[in-house]
Amino acid sequence: MAGRDGDAEEQFELIPALAQARAAAAEATTKVAEKERSTRVVEAAGTLPVARVLVDVPLAHLDRPFDYLVPAKLDAKVVPGSRVKVRFAGQDVDGFVLERVESSDHPGRLAPLRRSVSDEPVLSPEVARLSELVAARYAGTRSDVLRLAVPPRHATVEKEPVKDAVPPFRDERDDAFWSRYPGGSAMTAALATGEDPRTVWTALPGDDWATGLARAAAATLGRGRGSVLCVPDHRDLARLDLALTEVLGAGRHVRLTADLGPAERYRSFLAVSRGAVQVVAGTRAAAFAPVHDLGLVALWDDGDDLYAEPRAPYPHTREVLLLRAHDTGCAAIVGGTSRSVEAAALVSSGWAKELVAARDDVRARAPVVSITGATDRELERDPAARSARLPSSAHVAIRSALEHGPVLVQAPRRGYAGGLVCDTCREPARCPACTGPLHLPQPQLPPRCRWCGADTLDRTCPACGSRGLRAAVIGDVRTAEELGRAFPRTPVRRSSGDRVLESVENTSAIVVATPGAEPPAQGGYAAVVLLDTWLMLARPELRTAEEAVRRWFNAAALARPADEGGRVVAVGDPAQPGLQALVRWDPAGFADREADERRSAHLPPASRIALLTGAPEAVESAVAALRLPPGTELLGPVPVEARSEAPGPEPTLQDTEPPVRVVVRVPRRWGAELSRSLVELQGTRSARKLPPVRVQVDPYTLD
Repeated sequence: MAGRDGDAEEQFELIPALAQARAAAAEATTKVAEKERSTRVVEAAGTLPVARVLVDVPLAHLDRPFDYLVPAKLDAKVVPGSRVKVRFAGQDVDGFVLERVESSDHPGRLAPLRRSVSDEPVLSPEVARLSELVAARYAGTRSDVLRLAVPPRHATVEKEPVKDAVPPFRDERDDAFWSRYPGGSAMTAALATGEDPRTVWTALPGDDWATGLARAAAATLGRGRGSVLCVPDHRDLARLDLALTEVLGAGRHVRLTADLGPAERYRSFLAVSRGAVQVVAGTRAAAFAPVHDLGLVALWDDGDDLYAEPRAPYPHTREVLLLRAHDTGCAAIVGGTSRSVEAAALVSSGWAKELVAARDDVRARAPVVSITGATDRELERDPAARSARLPSSAHVAIRSALEHGPVLVQAPRRGYAGGLVCDTCREPARCPACTGPLHLPQPQLPPRCRWCGADTLDRTCPACGSRGLRAAVIGDVRTAEELGRAFPRTPVRRSSGDRVLESVENTSAIVVATPGAEPPAQGGYAAVVLLDTWLMLARPELRTAEEAVRRWFNAAALARPADEGGRVVAVGDPAQPGLQALVRWDPAGFADREADERRSAHLPPASRIALLTGAPEAVESAVAALRLPPGTELLGPVPVEARSEAPGPEPTLQDTEPPVRVVVRVPRRWGAELSRSLVELQGTRSARKLPPVRVQVDPYTLD
């Protein structure tokens, strides 16, 4: 038995060696087969036998077209813009055919295409050119851009019968909307004649912006040209969808957004790609829509952070559309209730003209805006009234407005109590287990850690020994609770997060909403109250003031006009420039002021910024190899702090150093040169297989 056991052990020891030998033999057989296939003579297509293919490989040094031989059997299927499979670096990878040519500059023999995935031309020449421009602008690769531009193939949808094209559209000129703006009728007339006006539009308070964009698209379509209209989210898209259906009629436009699902998104994409539809409305996914004969690109509320793409190369929808307008020579409209700093720069540079209503019309349409806080008398009675969330003047305004209709209360934060501090010394409350910040999710629940989720039942302040806690940041849930007690006979509704109200009836009610979730009211709100305006200005970010003003203007625009009793009450500092702009209803003036401040501080859009993030040695070597334009400033390196409140994984022995970040800043006129230098840098590092460095050009947020 012992001998048999020894033989068994030897056999078990031979099993791994036998498996390795078999794997080596199989690999050798595969290599021989591949060599035979590569040496096999392939009959080439009779005409244009060379296909230039953009291979889907996200490596910077391989971001260029490669030439492949078109087999005769694939001649009819391989068309410019179609998807193919090619052999690349020993693997079958996807690619797009950019063009077919007679010959190649490659000195050797060309590898043949493996197969045609589809003969559907999904990549138009204009979008291929746009992907190149976006990749160059943001120092990325075209393969990454095309993942954003062309949705994944859905074979079942592709095989569906092509719908009949709708009859040509005849635009019946209706200038009722745009005639309210000096130069508005001239803009639509230019669109109708095929010209390319470029406009920064500041909408009147309460104006139906969706109808305005639909009228502009109708004027463009009447000339036989298409439009791309982008909005921040699905609520705005639903509003624009209704307006386009009313103005253009059914079947003349499609919605294009990532939320549609794979089948419906690809169906809409094909309708545009095949030329059956020329008007596209959507979120940032629609910016690359392959519209035939593009005549207009438009963007509503361009300051919304939803336009910032979170995937590489991190393009902003506004910049994509502006690049597209500049490259194709089409018209452009950048609109909003407020005005972004980038839109102000378009006007000051002369690239676009501003379209604003006369001041008399603005005063007639805007609500009365007042700024309130604690009065001197209230401070004499109670010094804590300086930080009161609802001063007596705001309370009186709400009570008075409820007699005439609904009231909107904007609360800057979600939840119940977003931040807890010691009741005695105001030290931030931390979790005893992981030192994470504590918050109060609901009034009946104990304080909970945002990091580990543990409940804290018994806590003592390490600074003063007190056991009491108080809320430093009040959320919409507690705000609604407080207003419910203050106005017990009035219904209080909340709109935030995933529970956003679509609209509000014209009845006495209080609506508590977080920024961006404010539902419109039928006939407008009798009053709008902006709570805790200081809180929206407390974030240490580049766009804090701009974002706060945008949120305030968007909420205030939902109020009724002044002659109908509409009013806005902002609880904050009367000297704050953003609130002063709201009182004057002057978003353009505030944007110009912000632009001047950024220009003096050498901040975007007056300069071009690039962030290089990675391991310290990798970032140091990248900066040393970077070809810097004149006037370059290097800021850093500094350690990168976690962006979320959740702690990251524990560092390992091999990764003990935190990543660092370097800011590269150049004057705006050298921005293109900086992007080219970054593209070269990424290509060199990719070819040498050096540690990766993340590159972001003009990030939306910079803290």
